[in-house]
Amino acid sequence: MTAPASTPTVRALVRGHRDLRLLLAAGLISMTGDWVLSVGLVYTVYDVTGSTLASAGALLAAFVPQVVVGLFAGVFVDRWSRARTMVVGNLLLAVGLLPLLLVGDSSRIWIVYAVLAATSVVEVFVATADSAMLPLLVPEEGRLPANALNGQVAQVARLVGGSVGGVVAATGGLGAVVLVDGATFVLAALLVHLIRTSTRAAVAEETVEDHEVSGRLATIVTEWRDGARTVARSRALKVVLAFTLITSVGEGIMGTLFTPYVKDVLEGNAATLGTISSSQAVGGILGGFVAAAAARHWTPRVLFGWGSVLFGLVDLAIFLYPTLYVAAWPAVMGMVLVGFPGAVVVAARTTLMQDHSTDAQRGRIFALLFGVSSLSLGIGATCAGFLGESVGIIPILALQGGGYVVAGLMVLAVLTAAPAEAPEQLSPEPAPRR
Repeated sequence: MTAPASTPTVRALVRGHRDLRLLLAAGLISMTGDWVLSVGLVYTVYDVTGSTLASAGALLAAFVPQVVVGLFAGVFVDRWSRARTMVVGNLLLAVGLLPLLLVGDSSRIWIVYAVLAATSVVEVFVATADSAMLPLLVPEEGRLPANALNGQVAQVARLVGGSVGGVVAATGGLGAVVLVDGATFVLAALLVHLIRTSTRAAVAEETVEDHEVSGRLATIVTEWRDGARTVARSRALKVVLAFTLITSVGEGIMGTLFTPYVKDVLEGNAATLGTISSSQAVGGILGGFVAAAAARHWTPRVLFGWGSVLFGLVDLAIFLYPTLYVAAWPAVMGMVLVGFPGAVVVAARTTLMQDHSTDAQRGRIFALLFGVSSLSLGIGATCAGFLGESVGIIPILALQGGGYVVAGLMVLAVLTAAPAEAPEQLSPEPAPRR
């Protein structure tokens, strides 16, 4: 159950790997902008329409395209340079946000849905390329600390972007939010462009040359099936997939009902939403150090399971306390606390996926996860949109915390009691060329 003693420290990874620093900086900047947009956009939709169904519609517009695109995006990411994919994708995202400047009232809310649908397709490619590229920039024994550090970056972005997003939305409106997020995408593209490490996965030459259109399409399907078979042969990847199915339904519920929870249950406003949303980042930043240190003592499987159980229990406390006492400050404190196990879960899950896939297939496997996640998010958002108004916000939100507890217990039961798998037995493809 213990991890190798040779696991490097976060400080050693950062100091010794320039390209890792560039990737993390790009992620910090773009994710900060994403949180600015997310908080401002979700609040604007609910504030203009006053409907949980409208909020669910915004989430569905973002998630539904990813269900389909996510199944095959990884095939292309495994063919292309991951760095170039991220550069082009970030620039497309910056341009794709501009139509949101035309949204002024509820009659144009359809523009929000259209933009979310279009940009979500690009985001699948960017996110898949990012997840597949990080293992190329660090040694194998440094993956868990690097993923923990990447999680810290995401939490810093949440802390800054979440709080700023609420203020920007309240003072400058949606237009200011859009311009801030667009600028972060451009800067992130520039930083990724400076990465020197080769980030193109190795594929057989015949899969990328000398094919007719029909042959290329058949090859894409074949490569996707190959990635799916790798998942089917791996106990760890199947558990990660099942965990994602369960917890992403809860995340869809959370995404739909958290704004109504803050506005109607806690009687807060946009600034309150930004503060509560960003407060999880405080615990997440500190939790990243915990995850990196824990990597020297426990395996990703153990951290994944127990972190998920603790995350779910804290979430249940956050959603249920307003039945006894209505105030925002306990939610802020709870979100800080839940950030600790949240950081551990993200780092451990990502590391498990990287450890049980080869570079030549990693894009396909991560894209499959994103597709499954999007499907579950859509299911959760749809259910929350209907049930939030009929059953109530608090009972439905409680399902999110319960889902993490159940999924964490599943991880502990299936993975921690079983012997570790050998990744080379899962993917017989040759190692990537450098």
